[in-house]
Amino acid sequence: MSTNSTVRCKAQTSLILSEPIPNHKYISDLLRRLNPKNTATNLSAICSLVPEHEEELLASVDQPLEVRRCKKTGRDYLLCDYNRDGDSYRSPWSNEFDPPVEDAEMSSERVRRLEVRANEAFDVYRELYYEGGTSSVYLWNLDDGFAGVVLLKKSSSQTAASGAWDSIHVLEVAERGRTAKYKLTSTVILNLGTKGDALGSLDLAGNMTRQVEADMPVDADETHVANIGKLVEDMELKMRNLLQEVYFGKAKDVVGDLRSIPPLSEANRDRAAQREMISSMGR
Repeated sequence: MSTNSTVRCKAQTSLILSEPIPNHKYISDLLRRLNPKNTATNLSAICSLVPEHEEELLASVDQPLEVRRCKKTGRDYLLCDYNRDGDSYRSPWSNEFDPPVEDAEMSSERVRRLEVRANEAFDVYRELYYEGGTSSVYLWNLDDGFAGVVLLKKSSSQTAASGAWDSIHVLEVAERGRTAKYKLTSTVILNLGTKGDALGSLDLAGNMTRQVEADMPVDADETHVANIGKLVEDMELKMRNLLQEVYFGKAKDVVGDLRSIPPLSEANRDRAAQREMISSMGR
């Protein structure tokens, strides 16, 4: 590249970064096209360039969940924008911020009781379905009901293979007497990697978002926990099946066409034999 071209590119880059961004949709669109495994790093870099959009981006961009240990209870919990206040995060087990926050906005006693029951329920769900990992539920008040988020994370790091599954289920509940309207937005962030002398290295990462709305009967506060649990369970089952049948299936076909585990000579010999058989059947 010539010196003039380099100067021109630098000038254009400076102009782009100095121009006001009308909204953060372009940044979100860019992040969707990058490796989801590196979302946290990329988001931090972008926020340093446009700090005026930091709060919007942190609230709207889903990123792999981080784990922290509650100092009071010794239990692990997950970090996200919904339990964040500045640089502090609230533990669902102790209901306290770390580091402590003065005059932090807290949910009502009723919603906090629901939060405790939901955390207990999803702790059992996590153990049954994931056989490990970490789960957290955070709820807060709305004018006509409440909202919340259910978080689930399972990661594995071995010598030959590694992977991480992050589920983020954002819910909104509008209470209407004996019924409630539930709106659930679910995002799964999946990262799988393998490395070996025979196969080399493979890194497969992606995310998926789906929404569902449902009107369900409610006869007590405990019913909300059961309804939310059913919605999350059904959504995770659908998304797992979709990932396995569609996305993994396509990835397997692509990788199978690009790479061959047996020697190429053997693969070519098999293809030649197959063509000869098909040709003989057509005579």
